[in-house]
Amino acid sequence: MEEKKFDPNSLIGFVLIFGILLWIMYQNKPSEAELAAEKAKKELVVKEEAKQQQGTAKLAAAPVATNDTLQLAKLQKTLGSFAYSATLPSAKEEFTTIENKLVKLKIANKGGYIAEATLKNFERTKKGSGELVKLIKDNNAQFNLELATADNHTLNTKELYFEPTLTKNGEDQILTMRLKAAPNAYLEYKYVLKANDYMLDFDIQTQGLSSILKTAKPLQLEWEFKTYTNEKSISYENRYSEIYFEYEDGKSDYLGQGQDKTETAEDVSYVAYKQHFFSSILLSSTPFKTAELYSNNLVNDEEVDTTFTKHFKAVMPLAFKNGEIDQKMNWYYGPTDYKLLKSYDRNLEDIVALGWGIFGWINRHLFIPMYGFLSMFISQGWAIVLFTILVKLLMSPITYKSFLSQAKMKVLRPEITEISEKYKDEPMKKQQETMKLYNKAGVNPMAGCVPGLLQMPVFYALFQFFPSAIELRQKGFLWADDLSSFDSVYKLPFHIPAYGDHISLFPILASIAIFFYMKMTTGDQQMATPQQEGMPDMAKMMKIMVYISPLMMLLFFNSYASGLSLYYFISNTITIGIMLVIKNYIIDSDKIHAQIQENKKKEPKKQSKFQQKLQEAMAQQEAMKAQKKKK
Repeated sequence: MEEKKFDPNSLIGFVLIFGILLWIMYQNKPSEAELAAEKAKKELVVKEEAKQQQGTAKLAAAPVATNDTLQLAKLQKTLGSFAYSATLPSAKEEFTTIENKLVKLKIANKGGYIAEATLKNFERTKKGSGELVKLIKDNNAQFNLELATADNHTLNTKELYFEPTLTKNGEDQILTMRLKAAPNAYLEYKYVLKANDYMLDFDIQTQGLSSILKTAKPLQLEWEFKTYTNEKSISYENRYSEIYFEYEDGKSDYLGQGQDKTETAEDVSYVAYKQHFFSSILLSSTPFKTAELYSNNLVNDEEVDTTFTKHFKAVMPLAFKNGEIDQKMNWYYGPTDYKLLKSYDRNLEDIVALGWGIFGWINRHLFIPMYGFLSMFISQGWAIVLFTILVKLLMSPITYKSFLSQAKMKVLRPEITEISEKYKDEPMKKQQETMKLYNKAGVNPMAGCVPGLLQMPVFYALFQFFPSAIELRQKGFLWADDLSSFDSVYKLPFHIPAYGDHISLFPILASIAIFFYMKMTTGDQQMATPQQEGMPDMAKMMKIMVYISPLMMLLFFNSYASGLSLYYFISNTITIGIMLVIKNYIIDSDKIHAQIQENKKKEPKKQSKFQQKLQEAMAQQEAMKAQKKKK
């Protein structure tokens, strides 16, 4: 084999090739400007990837993929057409605040709904506590639209992130929250809060989603709410917390108390979640076709302190028009104040429980204006005292008529007793002669009952008025620190069934006044009305009622608003005074007796239709008895 020798030409060739390569590399070296641009480009890519990964982690609830392709695939699988929303900077647990002098609202990016609603002028539980009333906080409320997409995804807006934009138009604050499927395709919530107003505009609309959402069926709007306790008495607050709604062009109704109460209404224009003195209301300019309403009582034991009183839920459809949604609505977060709610001219005042029929009419047109006028000049406690005096003065003619009737019956009692003895074996004859005596004397035995019946609507109207008067909330009088709640003067170390674990003083005073009032009235009635044979022993029953009525007052009102107990105490005390004045200084029994004797000499008055029918009924009854005896 031939031995290889060193070839200098090969060495020279390698050196030349290496030199040429170095020269080419030097000539293609990037400038400093090009290096800086490349660095900035890489940093931008890293930032964008970080934002996308953060949005994916929060909205898709999945670990961030390190690979961009895998990340986008996961978003598409989870969110479908709305995967774009997860890549935006707004895909964060952040909030936007809008507020005025009355209310402060925090709207969350996640869900686009109100995460906190604070009423600035109202304190929770006790005045001076510093803790403001918050109708919404700590996820006690949810607002959701269920989206059915064309690519067969079912999404809930409460789990998705909206992009906020806050602007101002004069004093109006305008917040738009957009859930985007693309830069120009989105679902929008628009909030408009005006100055010095609890009511805000709220619009839901879509743009460019006609090909992204399935529009054959309406979207389902779900509004869920757990009502916080804000008052001292849980039982009292819970009693007046319920769902109200308006339906079918102006009709209003409420769902009622109890466990798992449900109802479906049509053409619903508003749904109100009432918490006694505060309400959260959703109103719609275009009525919802239907509303499925649900209420559940969360207070299992009123003796135990609790966080929530009721669980409310409403499900309503949002119809598509030409493939898009455009629903004009309003939110109200504020006090359940009759005058304020009435000022909106949306029938919202119907959620204030003032009673039905004549009772509500008395409250709306008499007591609310009267009490409102008085409370403009004096404190709430003294306004109740003066209000009670005025009511009793208005009712004094009726009281006088009642006592006059009793006085006349008392004068006639000896003659009625004589008739009863004379015709004791002839009940029919006895009744006829008694009616003749009444007719000759010009006395109506029913006259004493009529004034009492006329007072019943006033009594019931006031019973409805005081629990609904937010003006009394946290207003003190004498030892009571809150006229809208019980006036506890002593905390018991134990709980008494049907009474409670405290002693309220105003109910005790009211019970004492009722006792003396009934003692006086039942005594006069017994003296005026002779005992009839064959009738129950009414005297014994009345004696029992003298003790039962004050006891019921004491038990029933111990946990009620002290303003209501104050009214009954003042009212019965004044009534006792009026009775004593009428009895001792106005009604003269001798004059009444003389007048009755003069009336007897005159031609008897024609019997009223009531008296005629009563006599006919007695005659028929007597005839039936006679016929039975013959058999």
